[in-house]
Amino acid sequence: MSCNIKELLSKLKERIHIDSSKVPRFNSVDDVELFDMFRGCVVKFIAGNEMDIVNEWLLHVKNVLDETSKLLGISGYTFPKEFISFMSDPFQHLKKKIFNYSYDLIRGNITLDEFYSKAFQALTTSIRTNLRSCYQIWALTSIIKILGEMGYTIAYPETKHLNFDRSGKQRLGIIPPNFILFNIGKGYLSFFHEAPRPLSWEDTSDLQRIWGLYTALRPDVMVYSGKVLNIVNLSNNPPVEKPDAILEFKELEDWWKRSRDLRGYFKKPLTAEEWKSKWIDGLFEGLGEAMGIRKSEVRKRVEEGSSLRVKEYQLIVLYKTTYKPMRMVLVSRKEIPSDIKKFFADYSIDVIDNVEFNEKKLEAVAQFLNDLASFGSADTVLIEVSKNVAAKLEEIKNVLNLRSIDAVIEYIIKKICVEGVKHDAVFC
Repeated sequence: MSCNIKELLSKLKERIHIDSSKVPRFNSVDDVELFDMFRGCVVKFIAGNEMDIVNEWLLHVKNVLDETSKLLGISGYTFPKEFISFMSDPFQHLKKKIFNYSYDLIRGNITLDEFYSKAFQALTTSIRTNLRSCYQIWALTSIIKILGEMGYTIAYPETKHLNFDRSGKQRLGIIPPNFILFNIGKGYLSFFHEAPRPLSWEDTSDLQRIWGLYTALRPDVMVYSGKVLNIVNLSNNPPVEKPDAILEFKELEDWWKRSRDLRGYFKKPLTAEEWKSKWIDGLFEGLGEAMGIRKSEVRKRVEEGSSLRVKEYQLIVLYKTTYKPMRMVLVSRKEIPSDIKKFFADYSIDVIDNVEFNEKKLEAVAQFLNDLASFGSADTVLIEVSKNVAAKLEEIKNVLNLRSIDAVIEYIIKKICVEGVKHDAVFC
């Protein structure tokens, strides 16, 4: 049957019985297949031109995930539920997005024009949201791959998964990293993707205590030097530890022209005392600076309940002025106008633009992260060796009656240095 939406809709209405409660009754498998075909035609009609781009971007993501898996010995990946569905079959995923609207159309609850309007909005939003996830995941994984080529391995989680989602991660009352990379010669880098997020709570006192995490600004990636397993610090404003670096990724061609409504960030907490908190004052100050207006004017607009819209490039500055990282890097798929670059330069925000899907352009990001790596407060580190080496170290330990593998390695180093193997003596 040809992909004619009106023709398919007419056949659906002929074949599918609508009872007095307006509930469609599918009488056969053929009816279900016809309903599925109708939704597929709608997706092709509305989003058909976008599917080549979607498939191309997903191919870039899958390729870099495969290459990074082989390089770092990654055992798996976790993604947000929405993105898993989109990545596995984008066309089928988009059909799901219009299921309820298609149902309502057959029931006669909405007109065909209303259906087109709702379907267009749902499909456009889904594609835009998932393409944003595509570019974030590609760029971040590419940076991890480059770090892997520089000798980094996955230190956390021990399962050697790369976690790109945060579902259920805050249930224990902490904000853990998505993953931590380790280089034996440099130290650790702890990555927090799409954080901070709210913690679990049980009563009003808990909610008041962690309210700042509901309204905290959320950059794409915050990176910490050292092995950092929890960034919650409710005495800070905002209530997390200060990041050493922030990475922000932009995939749209004209993202700097777009605006965002910040009203949600200024939702009143439960008490007047919370409303007067230093964190809110700090956010007003940073926002006023980014927008070029006085803090008192920002406060006035918010307290009056008026919508507060800022340009996307102003929001990036707000991340910098709020969290005050040592380094902040913006990665843009497309080239950025010179006046916007100058605006970022005034705030010491590094810009890497016109990246597209060119991994080499991200080498500078990996290098500056490498410079940030440290052992932090860690007194010991875990080193992976092959099972043959591990067996040999254990054998030496037992023969020499040494207390630990650490003592074995110290003994070997001492032997090399004291007995003078010339070409090795450089590190003694």
